[in-house]
Amino acid sequence: MTDTGRLSTLDRFLPVWIGLAIAAGLALGRLIPGLGGLLSAVQVDGISLPIAAGLLIMMYPVLAKVRYDRLDTVTADRRLLIGSLLLNWVVGPAVMFALAWLLLPDLPHYRTGLIIVGLARCIAMVIIWNDLACGDREAAAVLVALNSMFQVVMFAVLGWFYLSVLPGWLGLPQTGIDVSAWQIAKSVLIFLGIPLAAGYLTRRLGERVKSRQWYETRLLPRLGPWALYGLLFTIVILFALQGDQIASRPWDVARIAVPLLAYFAVMWAGGYALGLALRLGYARTTTQAFTAAGNNFELAIAVAIATFGASSGEALAGVVGPLIEVPVLVTLVYVSLALRPRLFPSPPTATRPVERLRS
Repeated sequence: MTDTGRLSTLDRFLPVWIGLAIAAGLALGRLIPGLGGLLSAVQVDGISLPIAAGLLIMMYPVLAKVRYDRLDTVTADRRLLIGSLLLNWVVGPAVMFALAWLLLPDLPHYRTGLIIVGLARCIAMVIIWNDLACGDREAAAVLVALNSMFQVVMFAVLGWFYLSVLPGWLGLPQTGIDVSAWQIAKSVLIFLGIPLAAGYLTRRLGERVKSRQWYETRLLPRLGPWALYGLLFTIVILFALQGDQIASRPWDVARIAVPLLAYFAVMWAGGYALGLALRLGYARTTTQAFTAAGNNFELAIAVAIATFGASSGEALAGVVGPLIEVPVLVTLVYVSLALRPRLFPSPPTATRPVERLRS
């Protein structure tokens, strides 16, 4: 089979591969006793090594594709930067707070866990969703870096506000979180800093030793498939870790899933609508939408476990987050691609999602 045919097959069945990865993870978690505990135990200072490995493998090829000499065109776009900051640090936490209280008024532990998820803005997997939907790679790199800086400074402050101050003003029960700036910075350094540095150095060295043409036509096609492999591996591990919990507490998972589904839909649609209103064009509108909808689940889970314990309802709400996010945002990738010819006249030549990852 030729490479073109193989790409077409992968593209056509991308949702199937992701569905199989989810099913494989759930099956492994149920069929192999103690697998979840074993995977959870393989960690360093609270960081799950299997998940970290999958995320790094997933992000590195995409960040190696970024043309870093074009980042100034993104940083000069104040509409994009300001819009993204407002969506991520004003609208996002407020939307999750409102949905958590409206839909889980009788489940305080899950509610708190969801609010923590809403505070942890995405710095990892959004890179993949953006690339699959043919968003602006350079814009994604800048917005993720911006989120990272704000996350270090604002996460604990917003946690105090939404879990203690605002509930107190509204006469609602209050709680708090125990998180240090180093814990947040560590998440940023590992899940963004490592692949970003590796991608930047790969491009700089590849172009200097060879040429940009060689780098983009010879090296990147070899690196590209690893983004998909890393994504599928990460999905398998995530669902294997929580397969037993999902099977043993399906009603709790369903209750947590409802506000999460609403949150992802509201944030993605809000980001897309704002991009249309600001006339950002398809690529940057898509980037803004996915950046607004995604969350840093590793940080949220780590904070929930450190503050409330591994078996707490807050921790369960954190781990359900990515389990809902993966299928929902994959669906939104195809929604975005379907909207492109309708909302953006004369689009560029269509690129299939998997072909985009591998190119």
